[in-house]
Amino acid sequence: MIVNKVKAAFAAFLMCVGSTVYAQNFKVVLDPGHGGKDPGAMRGNFVEKKIVLDVALKVGELLKLDKDIKVIFTRKTDVFVEVAERTRIANREKADVFVSIHVNAAKNTAAYGAETYIMGISKNEANLEVAKRENAVITLEDNYEKHYEGYDPNRPESLIGLTLMQEQFIKQSIDLASKIQVRFKNDVLRNDRGVRQGPFWVLHSALMPSILVELGFISNKEEGEYLNSEAGKNELAKAIARAIREYKKSNSV
Repeated sequence: MIVNKVKAAFAAFLMCVGSTVYAQNFKVVLDPGHGGKDPGAMRGNFVEKKIVLDVALKVGELLKLDKDIKVIFTRKTDVFVEVAERTRIANREKADVFVSIHVNAAKNTAAYGAETYIMGISKNEANLEVAKRENAVITLEDNYEKHYEGYDPNRPESLIGLTLMQEQFIKQSIDLASKIQVRFKNDVLRNDRGVRQGPFWVLHSALMPSILVELGFISNKEEGEYLNSEAGKNELAKAIARAIREYKKSNSV
Protein backbone atom coordinates (compact mmCIF):
# COMPACT_ATOMS: atom_id res chain seq x y z
CA MET A 1 0.00 0.00 0.00
CA ILE A 2 2.75 2.39 1.03
CA VAL A 3 4.84 1.32 -1.97
CA ASN A 4 1.94 2.07 -4.29
CA LYS A 5 1.52 5.50 -2.75
CA VAL A 6 5.23 6.21 -3.20
CA LYS A 7 5.06 5.08 -6.82
CA ALA A 8 2.02 7.27 -7.41
CA ALA A 9 3.71 10.25 -5.78
CA PHE A 10 6.87 9.72 -7.85
CA ALA A 11 4.85 9.43 -11.05
CA ALA A 12 3.04 12.65 -10.18
CA PHE A 13 6.40 14.31 -9.53
CA LEU A 14 7.72 13.25 -12.92
CA MET A 15 4.60 14.56 -14.63
CA CYS A 16 4.98 17.82 -12.76
CA VAL A 17 8.64 18.15 -13.71
CA GLY A 18 7.89 17.33 -17.32
CA SER A 19 5.12 19.91 -17.54
CA THR A 20 7.31 22.51 -15.81
CA VAL A 21 10.14 22.00 -18.28
CA TYR A 22 7.72 22.32 -21.17
CA ALA A 23 6.14 25.40 -19.65
CA GLN A 24 9.57 26.99 -19.33
CA ASN A 25 10.32 26.56 -23.05
CA PHE A 26 10.77 29.95 -24.64
CA LYS A 27 9.12 29.72 -28.05
CA VAL A 28 10.56 31.73 -30.90
CA VAL A 29 8.80 31.85 -34.26
CA LEU A 30 11.21 32.79 -37.04
CA ASP A 31 9.56 34.06 -40.20
CA PRO A 32 11.73 34.26 -43.33
CA GLY A 33 9.86 36.78 -45.46
CA HIS A 34 8.47 36.02 -48.92
CA GLY A 35 9.18 32.65 -50.60
CA GLY A 36 7.95 30.56 -53.50
CA LYS A 37 6.25 32.68 -56.15
CA ASP A 38 7.08 35.78 -54.14
CA PRO A 39 10.82 36.52 -54.44
CA GLY A 40 10.67 39.75 -52.47
CA ALA A 41 13.19 42.41 -53.43
CA MET A 42 15.64 41.53 -56.21
CA ARG A 43 18.75 43.29 -57.42
CA GLY A 44 20.89 41.31 -59.85
CA ASN A 45 21.90 38.07 -58.12
CA PHE A 46 20.64 39.29 -54.76
CA VAL A 47 17.22 37.76 -54.00
CA GLU A 48 15.46 38.57 -50.73
CA LYS A 49 13.63 35.26 -50.25
CA LYS A 50 16.90 33.30 -50.46
CA ILE A 51 18.97 35.56 -48.21
CA VAL A 52 16.38 35.76 -45.44
CA LEU A 53 15.72 32.01 -45.46
CA ASP A 54 19.43 31.30 -45.05
CA VAL A 55 19.73 33.80 -42.18
CA ALA A 56 16.59 32.52 -40.43
CA LEU A 57 17.78 28.91 -40.58
CA LYS A 58 21.14 29.94 -39.14
CA VAL A 59 19.42 31.88 -36.33
CA GLY A 60 17.33 28.81 -35.59
CA GLU A 61 20.35 26.52 -35.35
CA LEU A 62 22.05 28.90 -32.94
CA LEU A 63 18.97 29.25 -30.74
CA LYS A 64 18.49 25.48 -30.61
CA LEU A 65 21.77 25.25 -28.71
CA ASP A 66 19.81 26.64 -25.76
CA LYS A 67 17.77 23.73 -24.38
CA ASP A 68 15.18 26.16 -23.00
CA ILE A 69 14.38 27.62 -26.42
CA LYS A 70 12.00 26.03 -28.91
CA VAL A 71 12.26 27.30 -32.48
CA ILE A 72 9.38 27.25 -34.96
CA PHE A 73 9.73 28.36 -38.58
CA THR A 74 6.94 29.71 -40.77
CA ARG A 75 8.86 28.18 -43.67
CA LYS A 76 12.06 26.14 -43.94
CA THR A 77 12.14 25.86 -47.71
CA ASP A 78 11.38 28.01 -50.75
CA VAL A 79 7.58 27.93 -50.44
CA PHE A 80 4.90 30.60 -50.47
CA VAL A 81 3.17 31.21 -47.14
CA GLU A 82 0.26 33.62 -46.91
CA VAL A 83 0.91 36.69 -44.79
CA ALA A 84 -1.94 36.04 -42.35
CA GLU A 85 -0.91 32.40 -41.96
CA ARG A 86 2.53 33.43 -40.71
CA THR A 87 1.00 35.14 -37.71
CA ARG A 88 -1.53 32.37 -37.21
CA ILE A 89 1.37 29.92 -36.86
CA ALA A 90 2.84 32.06 -34.08
CA ASN A 91 -0.52 32.36 -32.35
CA ARG A 92 -1.22 28.62 -32.55
CA GLU A 93 2.19 27.87 -31.08
CA LYS A 94 1.60 30.43 -28.31
CA ALA A 95 5.00 31.86 -29.14
CA ASP A 96 6.87 34.19 -26.83
CA VAL A 97 8.24 36.27 -29.71
CA PHE A 98 7.66 36.54 -33.46
CA VAL A 99 10.60 37.64 -35.61
CA SER A 100 10.03 38.32 -39.31
CA ILE A 101 13.26 38.64 -41.29
CA HIS A 102 13.62 40.69 -44.49
CA VAL A 103 16.10 42.68 -46.55
CA ASN A 104 15.51 46.18 -47.82
CA ALA A 105 15.76 47.90 -51.21
CA ALA A 106 15.52 51.53 -52.22
CA LYS A 107 15.71 53.73 -55.29
CA ASN A 108 18.56 55.54 -53.58
CA THR A 109 21.40 53.06 -54.07
CA ALA A 110 23.47 54.87 -51.45
CA ALA A 111 21.06 53.85 -48.67
CA TYR A 112 22.52 51.23 -46.34
CA GLY A 113 22.17 49.85 -42.84
CA ALA A 114 19.90 47.71 -40.69
CA GLU A 115 16.62 48.71 -39.08
CA THR A 116 14.01 46.89 -37.04
CA TYR A 117 10.29 47.65 -37.10
CA ILE A 118 7.51 47.24 -34.62
CA MET A 119 3.84 47.48 -35.50
CA GLY A 120 2.56 51.01 -35.17
CA ILE A 121 1.27 54.21 -36.66
CA SER A 122 3.76 56.11 -38.77
CA LYS A 123 3.47 59.18 -40.95
CA ASN A 124 7.06 58.80 -42.09
CA GLU A 125 7.04 58.36 -45.86
CA ALA A 126 10.08 56.07 -45.87
CA ASN A 127 8.53 53.80 -43.22
CA LEU A 128 5.27 53.64 -45.15
CA GLU A 129 7.13 52.73 -48.34
CA VAL A 130 8.84 49.82 -46.59
CA ALA A 131 5.50 48.63 -45.22
CA LYS A 132 3.88 49.02 -48.64
CA ARG A 133 6.56 46.87 -50.27
CA GLU A 134 6.45 44.16 -47.62
CA ASN A 135 2.64 44.11 -47.56
CA ALA A 136 2.37 43.92 -51.36
CA VAL A 137 2.75 40.14 -51.20
CA ILE A 138 -0.89 40.04 -50.10
CA THR A 139 -1.96 40.69 -53.69
CA LEU A 140 -0.40 37.35 -54.73
CA GLU A 141 -2.87 35.46 -52.56
CA ASP A 142 -6.15 34.03 -53.84
CA ASN A 143 -9.19 36.14 -52.89
CA TYR A 144 -7.01 38.61 -51.01
CA GLU A 145 -9.74 41.26 -51.26
CA LYS A 146 -12.00 39.03 -49.14
CA HIS A 147 -9.36 37.81 -46.70
CA TYR A 148 -7.98 41.30 -46.07
CA GLU A 149 -11.22 43.23 -46.29
CA GLY A 150 -10.78 46.89 -45.48
CA TYR A 151 -7.07 46.92 -46.27
CA ASP A 152 -5.58 48.67 -49.29
CA PRO A 153 -2.04 47.37 -50.13
CA ASN A 154 -1.35 50.66 -51.90
CA ARG A 155 -2.16 52.58 -48.73
CA PRO A 156 -0.55 50.69 -45.84
CA GLU A 157 -1.74 53.33 -43.40
CA SER A 158 -5.28 51.98 -43.96
CA LEU A 159 -4.25 49.16 -41.62
CA ILE A 160 -4.19 51.69 -38.80
CA GLY A 161 -7.99 51.80 -38.87
CA LEU A 162 -8.13 48.14 -37.91
CA THR A 163 -7.67 46.70 -34.42
CA LEU A 164 -4.02 46.97 -33.44
CA MET A 165 -3.42 43.75 -31.53
CA GLN A 166 0.18 44.72 -30.96
CA GLU A 167 -0.60 47.70 -28.71
CA GLN A 168 -0.42 45.61 -25.54
CA PHE A 169 3.04 44.29 -26.51
CA ILE A 170 4.58 47.60 -27.54
CA LYS A 171 7.10 47.82 -24.68
CA GLN A 172 8.40 44.26 -25.15
CA SER A 173 8.55 44.66 -28.93
CA ILE A 174 10.64 47.83 -28.57
CA ASP A 175 12.89 46.03 -26.09
CA LEU A 176 13.55 43.13 -28.47
CA ALA A 177 13.97 45.42 -31.48
CA SER A 178 16.42 47.62 -29.57
CA LYS A 179 18.51 44.65 -28.49
CA ILE A 180 18.77 43.48 -32.09
CA GLN A 181 19.84 46.92 -33.30
CA VAL A 182 22.50 47.11 -30.57
CA ARG A 183 23.91 43.75 -31.65
CA PHE A 184 23.91 44.81 -35.32
CA LYS A 185 25.79 47.99 -34.41
CA ASN A 186 28.24 46.61 -31.84
CA ASP A 187 28.83 43.03 -33.00
CA VAL A 188 28.51 43.30 -36.77
CA LEU A 189 29.39 46.99 -37.19
CA ARG A 190 26.36 47.67 -39.37
CA ASN A 191 24.96 51.15 -39.86
CA ASP A 192 22.24 51.50 -37.19
CA ARG A 193 19.08 52.94 -38.75
CA GLY A 194 17.24 52.44 -35.48
CA VAL A 195 13.93 51.05 -34.26
CA ARG A 196 10.98 52.26 -36.32
CA GLN A 197 7.22 51.90 -36.50
CA GLY A 198 5.20 50.86 -39.51
CA PRO A 199 1.84 49.33 -40.47
CA PHE A 200 2.95 45.80 -41.35
CA TRP A 201 0.17 43.26 -41.77
CA VAL A 202 2.41 40.37 -40.76
CA LEU A 203 2.79 41.97 -37.30
CA HIS A 204 -0.77 43.19 -37.01
CA SER A 205 -2.56 40.30 -35.33
CA ALA A 206 0.30 38.64 -33.47
CA LEU A 207 -0.58 37.84 -29.86
CA MET A 208 2.98 38.29 -28.62
CA PRO A 209 5.87 40.77 -28.95
CA SER A 210 6.65 40.94 -32.67
CA ILE A 211 9.21 42.63 -34.85
CA LEU A 212 10.21 42.86 -38.50
CA VAL A 213 13.95 43.03 -39.17
CA GLU A 214 15.38 44.64 -42.28
CA LEU A 215 18.94 43.27 -42.44
CA GLY A 216 20.19 45.84 -44.92
CA PHE A 217 19.83 47.10 -48.49
CA ILE A 218 20.47 44.80 -51.42
CA SER A 219 20.05 47.88 -53.63
CA ASN A 220 23.42 49.02 -52.25
CA LYS A 221 26.03 47.00 -54.16
CA GLU A 222 28.51 46.74 -51.28
CA GLU A 223 25.90 45.90 -48.67
CA GLY A 224 24.13 43.56 -51.05
CA GLU A 225 27.31 41.55 -51.48
CA TYR A 226 27.70 41.38 -47.71
CA LEU A 227 24.10 40.24 -47.19
CA ASN A 228 24.46 37.59 -49.88
CA SER A 229 27.74 36.21 -48.50
CA GLU A 230 28.02 33.29 -46.09
CA ALA A 231 30.14 35.42 -43.76
CA GLY A 232 27.52 38.17 -43.72
CA LYS A 233 24.66 35.75 -43.13
CA ASN A 234 26.55 34.07 -40.30
CA GLU A 235 27.36 37.35 -38.59
CA LEU A 236 23.83 38.68 -38.83
CA ALA A 237 22.39 35.40 -37.58
CA LYS A 238 24.69 35.44 -34.56
CA ALA A 239 23.67 39.01 -33.76
CA ILE A 240 19.94 38.20 -33.93
CA ALA A 241 20.30 35.00 -31.90
CA ARG A 242 22.32 36.79 -29.22
CA ALA A 243 19.73 39.56 -28.97
CA ILE A 244 16.89 37.04 -28.62
CA ARG A 245 18.76 35.25 -25.84
CA GLU A 246 19.33 38.59 -24.09
CA TYR A 247 15.64 39.39 -24.39
CA LYS A 248 14.71 35.97 -23.02
CA LYS A 249 17.03 36.44 -20.04
CA SER A 250 15.77 39.93 -19.21
CA ASN A 251 12.12 38.86 -19.51
CA SER A 252 12.32 35.52 -17.71
CA VAL A 253 10.07 35.11 -14.69
